Amino acid sequence: MKFNRKTFFKIHSWVGVKLSIIFFIVCLSGTLATLSHEMDWLFNPMMRATPSEKLASKNLIIQNLAKEMPEAKIMYWQTLEDYLCDQLQVLENGQRYFVFANRYTGEIQGRLTLTFQRYFRDLHYYLFIPFQVGHFTVLIFGFLLFISLVTALLFLKNWVRKLFQLKTGKGSVVLFKSLHQLTGLWSVLFVFLFSVTGIWYFLERTNTAGISKIANTKMPKLEVPYSDTTAFKNIDKILDYDRVVAAAQAVMPTITVKDIALPRKLDQPVYVTGKSHVPLVRNRANRIYVHPETYEVVQVQRAEELNTTTWLNDIADPLHFGYWGGLVTKVIWFFGGLAITGLVGTGIWISLKRKVKNEKQRQAQRLGKWKWVNGVIFGLMAVIMYYILIKIYAASWVMLTAITLGWAILIGLAWYIYVYRIDQAVKAELLKQEERRQRRALKRQVF
Repeated sequence: MKFNRKTFFKIHSWVGVKLSIIFFIVCLSGTLATLSHEMDWLFNPMMRATPSEKLASKNLIIQNLAKEMPEAKIMYWQTLEDYLCDQLQVLENGQRYFVFANRYTGEIQGRLTLTFQRYFRDLHYYLFIPFQVGHFTVLIFGFLLFISLVTALLFLKNWVRKLFQLKTGKGSVVLFKSLHQLTGLWSVLFVFLFSVTGIWYFLERTNTAGISKIANTKMPKLEVPYSDTTAFKNIDKILDYDRVVAAAQAVMPTITVKDIALPRKLDQPVYVTGKSHVPLVRNRANRIYVHPETYEVVQVQRAEELNTTTWLNDIADPLHFGYWGGLVTKVIWFFGGLAITGLVGTGIWISLKRKVKNEKQRQAQRLGKWKWVNGVIFGLMAVIMYYILIKIYAASWVMLTAITLGWAILIGLAWYIYVYRIDQAVKAELLKQEERRQRRALKRQVF
């Protein structure tokens, strides 16, 4: 095959159009996931916290939680942004809850079975499709996004000049094509970043070249397991959390503890992660394992001592979701993701507008096999999504209504833009063509 600009354009169009519906959902869900914690702050007042220099004792928080939920078993403790409560994942009567504890006052401010952050992260992570099918469906788009970027730069002439060029006054097709190119060029760095990190996730999940084994350190086993089997059943309540934090800070003075995972077996330590002076890496770059009975540190992993593979693995999440610099970089990444989502949307519109020039082509476009592929994947996702939300997350009717309304608005807008408006444009064009034929026929009769 001879590769030229036309070939690269065809590849670019194929990637952007054939799986466009799922592509759009992956991009949009990832974009919303960047500010999902902030959505929780906005819509769930129980998650809000007013920052203060003084922190409440973690043991006090546990005591308050025991009063609120005496049957709950703590699984994981996560410290989020300064303006958000700590989030404790607990199990009560077989149901998982996210409990919100104010780290400054020690107060338990509420609980939910599902948050905005969890919903959008799951949607972007695996489209709610289980058995690794959803994970790999999403991860494939990392390669497709990279191909789309490369082919766009190869077929686009004088793309440097187009950085400041927006064509107006020449019709909607020319305008949207110019806007598509302009947005694409200004978001090249984000497209590259999202695609490369997406490809890295694929390589990690498939353990290509042993990446997963190298980058994800196994939890060590305690040489001297927890001695009291009966007491261990209530380890989440009797553990001295303040002492665990103190032990971690003793061996890593620069760390701000962010996450605490409780042991599930007698020979497992308490797993502590956090932020240190090393920039860009996620919390897991710093790992401290503490004995739950003696509070001795049994193993330490410092971000500054990571091998290259582990370091790359630990910067992937912060770079992909943009949380490495706090709220400022989150907002920047949100608009970067929004631009890429817009590229998918305008690319679909341009393709449909260019292809459906007559009735025959319009029908072919409607019944194309790739629309069925998109439809089947979306239908499967929707059915399993509601099953998971209802059966596993026990989502409230308010949350289910909000999610359904959001999808209804999105589907309605898509139908209006890509079906109704395109149909109206085609009908108008067919009417013009018929009028031109009638005028030509009339002229032939006259002359």
